[in-house]
Amino acid sequence: MNSILVVDDEVAMGVALKEALTRKGYSVDLAKNSKDAIEQFSSGSYSMVISDMQMPGKSGLELLKEIKRNSPLTPVLLITAYGTVEKAVEAIKEGAIDFMLKPFSLDCLEAAVERALKTELNFEVCGKEMLTRSHVMNKVVAMAEVVAGSDATVMLSGESGTGKELMARFIHAKSDRADGPFVAVNCASIPESLLESELFGHEKGAFTGAMAQRHGKFEQANTGTILLDEISEMDLRLQAKLLRVIQEREVERVGGKETVPLDIRIIATTNRNLEEEVSHGRFREDLFYRLNIFPLRLPPLRERVQDVEYLAEHFMAKFSTKYVRHIEGVSEQAMERLKTYGWPGNIRELENTIERAVLLASGSLVELEQLELKGTNLATSIANHAVAVEGESITISEMEKRLIIKTLDGLAGNRTRAAAALGISVRTLRNKLKEYG
Repeated sequence: MNSILVVDDEVAMGVALKEALTRKGYSVDLAKNSKDAIEQFSSGSYSMVISDMQMPGKSGLELLKEIKRNSPLTPVLLITAYGTVEKAVEAIKEGAIDFMLKPFSLDCLEAAVERALKTELNFEVCGKEMLTRSHVMNKVVAMAEVVAGSDATVMLSGESGTGKELMARFIHAKSDRADGPFVAVNCASIPESLLESELFGHEKGAFTGAMAQRHGKFEQANTGTILLDEISEMDLRLQAKLLRVIQEREVERVGGKETVPLDIRIIATTNRNLEEEVSHGRFREDLFYRLNIFPLRLPPLRERVQDVEYLAEHFMAKFSTKYVRHIEGVSEQAMERLKTYGWPGNIRELENTIERAVLLASGSLVELEQLELKGTNLATSIANHAVAVEGESITISEMEKRLIIKTLDGLAGNRTRAAAALGISVRTLRNKLKEYG
């Protein structure tokens, strides 16, 4: 059952929304302000949030930003009686799935909720058809489907923006735990002083400000999956406690004496080379081996050139609908640029680029100048490519040679497009090929 958190300081409005959505089969909780909503969201597992814009304290827009920082894929619908085009655009730019003006019919509300949850479902469990058309990514998805059928701990590695959290949700949705909770913890965004309590929970009076017992993320994820996002950012002291939880499959709250048994699947992500972190003493070797049971590397977008056009079209349709723009596609020049750009920010950068281009487009097509992509250079491309060869003893010349060959292979030998992707001239590329034989 999809669980929805409704946030509104008008009690009657909140109750009306809850009754309407409950009749449609949704599980609904109420919060009277943003502070209560954040607490409930942190301790629960919600498929969607519906919030009023104007509330005492933090506004609905501020609540939206907070939720998106902690759970980017959770759809948020904002409602208001004081709507303007500027507010609607701002809300959508901050990540709202929709923006509705009061008064609205229950049919409109139910349609918006259904649309939002359907979007989330497609985006999370769509599989090969939605995620990729490239051979290299298809292999990763196939491996993910295999491991999803087990309870093995999975380590997802890859650069920022390659879709590690999305893949974690995919594995959860394909597993026997799909009906259980999926709880994501960003180890990089939570202050070190709070992370222990956030993960393991605490007892009343455990420290200053602990006014009541609180269940941590591990307990919240019981019978489901916990995602430890950017695990490499966790300090060594906490790594030792995490190791014990993983080994014993039980957790002890901060300030507590009793242990709570766990039935849980663990997925971790990192954008660093953890073996290198271990060798430098920044990550525990024993924890690394506990987490690295089934490693999966998500390739950067520059290694899946076949996906660029497909994903660009997907994002084009998504944002054209959101912003009510009649964009039919991308010009030939613009698409060529999309295919040859290096995408250091990967899929996240591509999505942001298309969103901006849709807003800037003045005609039915997105043109080259509306992409606003700055050129990459060979040195930057080599630095990005270095991730794939970490751990090897290799010269810069050899790395450059491999990168050129890989780029040419990915572009079917087209030297013009390869030169553009590398940020060099065709003449320089020709000289490099001659130099490397």
